[in-house]
Amino acid sequence: MERSDLISGINERELIGHLCSVFSTRKSPAIMEGAGSDDCAVIDISDEDCLVITTDMLHRKTDFPEVMSAWQIGWMAAAVNLSDVASMGATPVGFLSALGITDDMELGFAEDIARGMDACASFCDTSVIGGDIDLHDELTITGTALGRVKKEHLLRRRGAIPGDLVCVTGNVGSAGAALLALQNGFDISDDLLNTLLQPVPRTKEGQLLASTGCVTSMMDTSDGLAMSLYDLAETNGVGFIIFAEALPIDNEVISLVGYDDALELGLYTGGDFELLFTVSPSTMDKVKSVCYLNVVGEVTEDTLISIKKTDGINVSINRKGYVHMGRFDNL
Repeated sequence: MERSDLISGINERELIGHLCSVFSTRKSPAIMEGAGSDDCAVIDISDEDCLVITTDMLHRKTDFPEVMSAWQIGWMAAAVNLSDVASMGATPVGFLSALGITDDMELGFAEDIARGMDACASFCDTSVIGGDIDLHDELTITGTALGRVKKEHLLRRRGAIPGDLVCVTGNVGSAGAALLALQNGFDISDDLLNTLLQPVPRTKEGQLLASTGCVTSMMDTSDGLAMSLYDLAETNGVGFIIFAEALPIDNEVISLVGYDDALELGLYTGGDFELLFTVSPSTMDKVKSVCYLNVVGEVTEDTLISIKKTDGINVSINRKGYVHMGRFDNL
């Protein structure tokens, strides 16, 4: 690619790769993991512990559905960052937010955003500890979350090996189905709607999984199951076979769109803040004892990523799903 290429023609992960290549490789000895290769940067802070740090930017037009309340906007801004902390197996220790407000925003709306942030941080046993405010043309929230984890329990995207089992902590496709329902005026339950408007970061589950010492790799599924599988595959030089009948899809989603479309939503839509992780079969009983999970597939030696349908036929999983910069991408 050339410097004159428009950013609008570059997908998110390619752009991240380009920008990360600009950053100096002369790392401080304290930097255990820098930009681009994991859900969080990792900083060495003591002989036993490390600090994980992540940041994410959200916008009114592309990230917050019109029906979302100010409280839910605040919750989401915190949740998207705290989910990354969860994927590293870390305990959240603080959340900061830079809030770009519009000049026509009412004070009560801003207060409710703050209350939503505070509620999500409190749910994750941490607090909002600072931030910044500026005037913007569009409501824009940049959040930064910090977590602490023992080095021996730090979970990374790197570590999956052939033969490992692939697991997720909850359902797939629920948030995508809720968004589809909003866009088409379908009637759905509040529980399904809240998977989109008030996603739950799996911080407690992340810590419990890390404590077992049995998880070989992990990340969150906020960009969709397919995109996350491709990210793990690239990092580890492996492939995946996913079993369609094992994918945890809410019955309401199947009733809403039918099984085949529900499967598409489960693979290719984002917004489900679940944890995707791999585990050696020999340790599965120990892992199952600490939190709810679904075994959905296996790690393979080849680099193919496919799904075994209920009829026994293997079909390639495409590299597509939700990406930032306000669009879906087919990479």
